Amino acid sequence: MKQHRYRITVEHLADAEGRPPADPGPLVFEAGNHDDIFAIVQRMRSRGELPPEAATAFAVGLKLFSEVMLEHRELPLFAGFAPHFRDFMRSLKGGAKPG
Repeated sequence: MKQHRYRITVEHLADAEGRPPADPGPLVFEAGNHDDIFAIVQRMRSRGELPPEAATAFAVGLKLFSEVMLEHRELPLFAGFAPHFRDFMRSLKGGAKPG
């Protein structure tokens, strides 16, 4: 399957108490996705249901998770969750808007 390629960088800025982390080195990895994650982020932001940063985190996290689940759907790890995830994605793509 053709995929867009991404380099993901996560930097630990502060712990739960607001202190700098002991090891602030970034977590960097590459991931592929069949969708354009930037376009998905823009769509989530434009829905207006979440603040922009929350919409970005949600969209990126969802796309990273869903691609791993799709690529490894045969694993028992995903067996019980997959039908619920499909329902969730149908609802999300159906455009449920705030009332």
